[in-house]
Amino acid sequence: MSTAFLFPGQGSQKLGMGAELFDQFPEEVAKANEILGYSLSDLCLNGPEEKLGQTQYTQPALYFVSYLQAKVLTNPESAPKMAAGHSVGEFAALAHAGTFSFAEGLRMVAKRGEIMSKVRGGGMAAVIALDFCKIKEVLRSEGLSLIDLANFNSPGQIVISGPADEVAQSLGPLKEAGAKLVVPLKVSGAFHSRMMKEPALQFGEFLKEFSFLETSIPVYANVTAAPYTDSSSIAETLVLQMHSPVRWTETILAMRKAGAKTFEECGPGKVLTKLLRQI
Repeated sequence: MSTAFLFPGQGSQKLGMGAELFDQFPEEVAKANEILGYSLSDLCLNGPEEKLGQTQYTQPALYFVSYLQAKVLTNPESAPKMAAGHSVGEFAALAHAGTFSFAEGLRMVAKRGEIMSKVRGGGMAAVIALDFCKIKEVLRSEGLSLIDLANFNSPGQIVISGPADEVAQSLGPLKEAGAKLVVPLKVSGAFHSRMMKEPALQFGEFLKEFSFLETSIPVYANVTAAPYTDSSSIAETLVLQMHSPVRWTETILAMRKAGAKTFEECGPGKVLTKLLRQI
């Protein structure tokens, strides 16, 4: 039976995450604290919760906990045959597949979170039970041209992203068009939208410091919903990911077609596990 590992993105963080892991991996905990200049394990366990929810801290914390949990779950009987990560979770998936080291991945994610946290004025909302064609039609008819479709999480859940004022204006019309719910997300920016193009360029410059190895198992990219095939494209794809849609539904369907029978969510919460039931 083929097992696939899934690594969650922002929104899955919670106070106390990783409590069962940190004592098992003292070297990684010490390395993380050295790289970041603060105790990441203490932040995960004790907060404050408001700080843990800030992008520049959330992203390294999720990467940290998800990577460690994947190590615990990996054994000869249940070693994954493939992996994918949602947004920042893709970095944990790539680190697990040996593309770069734990420490290198943490440095990347910390810089990514820092850059993304500086982009203000954006917002996101989850649209429940309205297909993407109808969403686009509503946005067009309302003149909300700066909103992008950011996350295709499941057939029944699509996330929109863009300027906060336009996202706020879209809530009523989308509900009137038949959406069961339209839920504003607690995020500081318009992730996976064109508002992230300039930050993505900055991130691309930072990634030039790193080398990337071939993946030891297939890792499915958010941008393509297909496995990475060439290590030379990894940095470029991770940059593009910042302002491109997360094609999660297509990713899961492709993994199932490739033989994935069992999915293990490596990280706090069960957001991705719940989405699986909808795909």
